[in-house]
Amino acid sequence: MNIFPIKNDYHYHAALAEIDKLMDAGLNTPEGDALDVWVTLIESYEAKLFAISAPDSINAIKFRMEQQGLGLNDLAIYFGSLEKTKAFFDGRMQLTLETTKKLHQGLNIPLESLIN
Repeated sequence: MNIFPIKNDYHYHAALAEIDKLMDAGLNTPEGDALDVWVTLIESYEAKLFAISAPDSINAIKFRMEQQGLGLNDLAIYFGSLEKTKAFFDGRMQLTLETTKKLHQGLNIPLESLIN
């Protein structure tokens, strides 16, 4: 078994070719173990190469609003008023720590998205 780190596109395609050769390997065999290692290496490489960053706070909140059928009036309880809600979405106001906590707890929006 000649396993190597995946550092570039050439290595990536070579690793995919190795997986292709091992697709019919049985469980708990040397070939099956090699397949597991190759899959792990490729998953790691793809996670780095195709990383998806968290959305910014406005898009994260809009997404949750869409999912739950909420409007701006529904968010006033988190921002303190409709005016503050509108100011946030217009880019005239940043999220406060208190509002961030309320949105996270009340709408289950990941903190990472709210602080982006």
